[in-house]
Amino acid sequence: MLLYIVRHALAGQHGDPRYPDDALRPLTQKGHKQFRRLVKKLARRGFAPTVVATSPLARCRQTAEIIGERVGPTPDVVDSDFLQPGSQLDALIAWSNERGAEELAWVGHAPDVDEMAAALIGGRDGAICFAKGAVAAIGFDDKITRGQGELRWLVAPQVLG
Repeated sequence: MLLYIVRHALAGQHGDPRYPDDALRPLTQKGHKQFRRLVKKLARRGFAPTVVATSPLARCRQTAEIIGERVGPTPDVVDSDFLQPGSQLDALIAWSNERGAEELAWVGHAPDVDEMAAALIGGRDGAICFAKGAVAAIGFDDKITRGQGELRWLVAPQVLG
């Protein structure tokens, strides 16, 4: 099984008065452009989740929709309260394992994605630093299990220039 963990792409500034409800803060034009480009490159190299679970907050949902538009076959994009800020890792693991998908993605927020990735590959107190729009691939022999994953790769949009 291959799990992709994704931090939402570049979004508007926290506290922007245009978005008094932070849940509605969208991606910036630059965030859309950078992440589309990254997903296009990754899809050419086999990035193809069949299920994308996303925080329902606008910036994550928009990030997940870009994945849905750019990979084939088109994945199911599903809102998950488990991915809202303060993510619930054990609930996500159970939900994901019930799906039975060979490749799936979680789209969430920092620092949650940092901590989830570290917990899945065995780090107790460590974290992996996800830039905005970064994607990590973590492989598992069978089902997703804490501490049993192998970090295969981690890439951020900034590497594309």
